[in-house]
Amino acid sequence: MTTHSEKNWKESLSDEAYKVCRLGHTEAPYTGELLHQHKNGSYHCVCCDALLFESNTKFDSGCGWPSFDAAVEGAVKYVEDTGHGMVRIEIRCVNCESHLGHVFDDGPTATGQRYCVNSVAMTFDETED
Repeated sequence: MTTHSEKNWKESLSDEAYKVCRLGHTEAPYTGELLHQHKNGSYHCVCCDALLFESNTKFDSGCGWPSFDAAVEGAVKYVEDTGHGMVRIEIRCVNCESHLGHVFDDGPTATGQRYCVNSVAMTFDETED
């Protein structure tokens, strides 16, 4: 597991990435750089570079954040989130515990899952076709 001091996290991440990944905030909908990314490749944790999602699992859910129907096996940790007067399932990077977003059981694909992920919590590595 990747661990850093809060000082190290603040120094190594943008202000927005720090707020989202380390403090559990959410970026504004429809503002993330990766929302309309449609190239082949993989999505990694911005904090520790762990592989999280493959591009073939990404779809446009219309929710305002990048959506995926499956995470890479063993890449995310599921945590019950009872904030904001509702019960949701938060997803975190298994490697560094960074907040990524939430997963919902209303996805339109065969998995039935919609991983709703903050763009700022990820990087994208393009692969050749």
